[in-house]
Amino acid sequence: MVEYFLGQSVLRRSWDQVFDAFWQRYPNPYSKDVLTDDTVHQEVTADQKLLSRRLLTTTNRMPRWAERLFPANVAHSGYILEGSIVDPQSVTMTTFTWNISHARLLVVDERCVYCVNSDSSGWTETRREAWVSSSLSGVSRAVQEFGLARFKSNVTKTVKGFEYILAKLQGEAPPKTLAETAKEAKEKAKEKTLAATGRPRTSRARTEGAQERLPICA
Repeated sequence: MVEYFLGQSVLRRSWDQVFDAFWQRYPNPYSKDVLTDDTVHQEVTADQKLLSRRLLTTTNRMPRWAERLFPANVAHSGYILEGSIVDPQSVTMTTFTWNISHARLLVVDERCVYCVNSDSSGWTETRREAWVSSSLSGVSRAVQEFGLARFKSNVTKTVKGFEYILAKLQGEAPPKTLAETAKEAKEKAKEKTLAATGRPRTSRARTEGAQERLPICA
């Protein structure tokens, strides 16, 4: 049995912009696990389709219960192959991604199609499919469910990272990361608390210095 995923989303950018950003989407703050992305093959076919293959190096580690099955240097890193077909005539880009590391434990095959949105020609529609499988006898179902859950989490990061790069390439302010949003919320909460107590923000060093300068009464 194979776990299946289907997801569709819309990027509010033109297909040309998405195509351009696709090759520049690493690094970004949402995909820090991707260390390198190298193009290992590229060609233009007779019918003007662009075929590419890239090798990604990641630090996406295994769950702890699976690490004992592999050497430490293998369990903490991995390699992913990404193939793509760009068809300028139909204005579509189809990508295929699969892991070549840890395949004995889990295999995730992903297919993603980028095309012009049917409702707005200035937007790009994305259809993402994935098949998660495991050949481990006795625990394959549990491993596949784990793999599917991780894949869904990674998809969210992938989309956010893509939107980040798209905004950056268009000279816009990229959307804030969760860490940045949390930091701002913390600062605002601190300001609100200080305002409610009526105390100005004074550093401890300045307060102690002022106390040292006060005259001591006999």
